[in-house]
Amino acid sequence: MASGDLRAELECSICLNIYTDPVTLKCGHNFCRVCIDRVLDTQEGSGGYSCPECREKFPDLPALHRNITLRNIVENFLSAQPDQEESGVFCTHCVDSPVPAVRSCLLCEVSLCEKHLRVHKKSPEHFLCDPTLSMESRKCSVHKKILEYYCTEDETCVCKFCVTGEHRGHQMDIMDEAFEKKKETLRNVLQKLLTKREETEERVQSLQEHRRKVEEEAAGDTERVTALFSDLRRHLEDLEKRVLREISGRAERISISIRDLEIKKEELSRKMRHIEELCNMTDPLTVLRESDTGDLCDTEDGDNEDRERHEELLHDGGGLDVVGISNTLHTLSHIITEVNVYFYIQGAADILLDGNTACKNIQISDDGKTVSWLSKNQNHPETPERFKSCPQVLSSQSFSSGRHYWEVDVGESDEWRVGMCYPSIERVGLQSAIGRNKKSWGLDRERNQYKVIHDNVDTPLPTNLFSNRVRIYLDYEAGQISFYDLCDPIRHLHTFTTTFTEPLHAVLGVWKGCIKICGERREM
Repeated sequence: MASGDLRAELECSICLNIYTDPVTLKCGHNFCRVCIDRVLDTQEGSGGYSCPECREKFPDLPALHRNITLRNIVENFLSAQPDQEESGVFCTHCVDSPVPAVRSCLLCEVSLCEKHLRVHKKSPEHFLCDPTLSMESRKCSVHKKILEYYCTEDETCVCKFCVTGEHRGHQMDIMDEAFEKKKETLRNVLQKLLTKREETEERVQSLQEHRRKVEEEAAGDTERVTALFSDLRRHLEDLEKRVLREISGRAERISISIRDLEIKKEELSRKMRHIEELCNMTDPLTVLRESDTGDLCDTEDGDNEDRERHEELLHDGGGLDVVGISNTLHTLSHIITEVNVYFYIQGAADILLDGNTACKNIQISDDGKTVSWLSKNQNHPETPERFKSCPQVLSSQSFSSGRHYWEVDVGESDEWRVGMCYPSIERVGLQSAIGRNKKSWGLDRERNQYKVIHDNVDTPLPTNLFSNRVRIYLDYEAGQISFYDLCDPIRHLHTFTTTFTEPLHAVLGVWKGCIKICGERREM
């Protein structure tokens, strides 16, 4: 086999260089260990692996086996290469015994060893280059002269006759100068590529680290979602059992009533037969001595109760607890809502309060999270944004798209109101209070009563809060503002649905004590 053919057989199909530490896949193809490791790393997470050459697929990361025989062949080939390369071009003048050439003269079209190079003419027209057997490729194909210049406009090498001929007037560089410029350009490109490769490697490492974190978080997420769906299934199973009991209970109740009426009918028949016997007697003494005559004559005992039960059963629509079933389904719908919210939102929005909007009796903490009511005027500077009548304050952030939520600890106040509003809300008068206009939506506690308010309409909540923490959830595109009680499990309180026409700010109001925005993240 020729050296060139053997070299082709010893080249890695990935890097196109001679094998380095060759390894073999199950399909029989060989690669440098470093090359195939890099390819398999890029295939990780794609659902499988494949051979870069024949595309045979492997479900799992394939084992790499060292090809010792191929490695020995490569080492033997490389050890023989220097002599072959050195003896590839020989001195033209050394005819008795071949001597490797060190330079070639394109003018004389000869190759020279060290000895003959010393006596060779050094005039400029004798153009010396590295040893070569293809001298014609270094000459102009038209004029058969040495290529000495580089035309920057046509990006080609030319001879001295081309300069005054078809390339007349073009920008020319001497070959060596153009060579150095090209190498400098290539070095700059190489440096940029190295920088990009380093950046790519950093991004790969960053994503790998992020993937590890996501995988760690996935375990906890899986546990929470599994528990959530288990709770959902339990609710559905309980509801199903209760509904089926109600359905089967109707027929059972009717059967019990029929049995009771049959017993009563039999008792009435017995009394009737006894009375008929008494009526047919001719002995007055026997009839008058009958001790239970009063009991026999009492035929209306329990009649009213029987009639009511009879009417109730006749008009029984199935005995289903429609209200109870509706409430249960409502609860389940909000459990499902919690699942959606969990996947759509990463964490609570970082809400900060805007001191320029705080009413005169409102004090804002240094971290911008807590709002307190004080009886003393705080002498805030006058600003157009400041509330003049109601003890409330807006957030500095606004939301004009997306899904967001924020949470408030209300455990240190008995009178408060939280919600969201447009920035165009009034700042003076009772109409500036949260919920007392069309531009705000609020959840309110007053005298231990809870309600939601919008457009000056109060909607009482059926139960009080079970915790000291509430969540306000915004889905801007869906036009929804929802309130939740953060008990265990989370309990939905109310949802307002509309079409938003302005950005929305968080708004807090307090008439006693203080309430504060919760800073730490809580999973939905």
